Amino acid sequence: MKTPVILAASAVILALSLGTTASSQEVKTEKCYGIAKAGKNDCQTATSSCAGSSKRDLQADAFIGVPAGTCAKIVGGSLMPKKA
Repeated sequence: MKTPVILAASAVILALSLGTTASSQEVKTEKCYGIAKAGKNDCQTATSSCAGSSKRDLQADAFIGVPAGTCAKIVGGSLMPKKA
């Protein structure tokens, strides 16, 4: 009868160790301009004072953080602010 308890304990230990490993890894991000929905930008822009205050979808100077290497794969995405 001890076998199910040992298996359950092993499963819990494995799950906890996997969770700790995944959360300790840093994901590198980059700013991707021109893809944010209105009100979903990550930081201030030339026309907005803070995060979440962009006025329109795909605003040229508004960015969101995306995993490094992803922005170039997004239609309309740019690593530099676009001219409005």
